[in-house]
Amino acid sequence: MINEQSNNDQLLARYRPWFYAAAIYNLLWGSINVLFPFLFFNLIGMTHPIPAALWQVVGMFVLVYAPAYWWAARYPGRHRHLILIGFLGKILGPIGFIWAVGNQQLPLAFGWTILTNDLLWWPAFYLYLRDTARLYGGWAALLRGE
Repeated sequence: MINEQSNNDQLLARYRPWFYAAAIYNLLWGSINVLFPFLFFNLIGMTHPIPAALWQVVGMFVLVYAPAYWWAARYPGRHRHLILIGFLGKILGPIGFIWAVGNQQLPLAFGWTILTNDLLWWPAFYLYLRDTARLYGGWAALLRGE
């Protein structure tokens, strides 16, 4: 079992740089938004749509993914479910953004955060999940938490 895990980690090692980068990105983005909650809105010339504390909560949610991505980078085969959860967030974020733009609740300029928080990571996260599904019993097993 240990050899199989080690072999799988070697096969998945190509995703390590992506997950380390995601960990660092989430640490920085989350920290900046917790400490300076209106910075992004000011940069895109948008009025502050919510109280600072609510945007700081968003920053905190992003921030807590940093250790998950770090763990996945260290041991790619062990933490596939953390990446699956992260990928779901990266799918749902853009869906929510499109809905908000369509209902005139957010300006299109807000999409810069969708590009860097979500869309940038789609290829690596999807390919990693595809590969882990192949190595660990298929998509059904992955979704069942196996």
